[in-house]
Amino acid sequence: MVMTKVIKIDPSRPSEKLIREAAEVIKRGGLVAFPTETVYGLGADAFNRLAVLKIFKVKGRPPDNPLIIHICRFNQLYELAMEVPDRVISIVKKFWPGPLTVILRKSSRVINEVTASLPTVAIRMPAHPIALKLIEYSSTPIAAPSANLSGRPSPTTPQHVINDLMGLIDVIIDGGETLFGVESTIIDMTHDPPRLLRPGPLTIEEVERVLGGEVVIPPFARGLMESDKALSPGVKYRHYAPKARMVLVELSSYEDLRPLIMKVRELALMYVNEGLRVGILCSDETISHYKDIRALSLSLGPRSNQFIIAKNLFKTLRAFDEEEVDIIVAEGFEERGLGLTIMNRLRKASGYNIVKVDVGNLAICTRRNHIQAQ
Repeated sequence: MVMTKVIKIDPSRPSEKLIREAAEVIKRGGLVAFPTETVYGLGADAFNRLAVLKIFKVKGRPPDNPLIIHICRFNQLYELAMEVPDRVISIVKKFWPGPLTVILRKSSRVINEVTASLPTVAIRMPAHPIALKLIEYSSTPIAAPSANLSGRPSPTTPQHVINDLMGLIDVIIDGGETLFGVESTIIDMTHDPPRLLRPGPLTIEEVERVLGGEVVIPPFARGLMESDKALSPGVKYRHYAPKARMVLVELSSYEDLRPLIMKVRELALMYVNEGLRVGILCSDETISHYKDIRALSLSLGPRSNQFIIAKNLFKTLRAFDEEEVDIIVAEGFEERGLGLTIMNRLRKASGYNIVKVDVGNLAICTRRNHIQAQ
């Protein structure tokens, strides 16, 4: 058991003294949980093998699941990457600091423990004043996955980190709730065209506009399957999962939400009748349709605001954990813009336990039944 120190820092006026205190822990080979604009990270000196191995041990993280290295200055990119093509410069100058991670060929300085012995390295520059100062004062790039136990929903508040890692790490920096609530977008720039490995707050449409061309989206980036190899964080293993079982209901088209409501109601009532404590993960537009069901219904927000939906996702999954539900029936969302990110996380959180509703066939069946009834 480790005596974990919680340090509260105001991100609008970050205390140099307190951040330097946390940075000394990084320099000594310790572990520090810190806020970024996406989720909380669990950081260690990226060049310290023993410190990096502690991350895997504390999280229960598979050793073949690589980490992202966080930097605070552009020139650190050249310390970590063997080559930095012009198109990489264009994209990082546009989106850094920010929620973009790029995959590049790694330099000889990068240790195998960080990259799971892959020839590539994942690098990003976070857009959070506490994170940037922590990296600067630590005098080293910081390797950091999300600050949670492996497989659990990523932490977006300091309390989430405390719940998972108190007594396991040296310091938790309490910097309040994170901005985006989902992890960074990961683009593999070693391929031509580049490949999306993990969708995040930065949409694929925004990336393609800057690159001036297509970014390939493999099935695993949509959350439709696991990659057979952990090419980057979040692509191979089940992630973001609540303690309860989860069923995700998807529509072939989201223009009409009535088929979605019907299927979610059907499943929720079935589980209630089985004596299970049921949670329903829904939206502002649909929550009223579940009030008569003996279940805990929680809305992610309005479907018109994907930012809010994404921001609330992990927080809401953890809320179901706190209420100790047995099973969650979750609504799907349209897969455009941030919807790709939202559906990636929901599909993986469900362990690919997905019920698909073909709206076209449903409409045909409904019309046929109506004609027969006449």
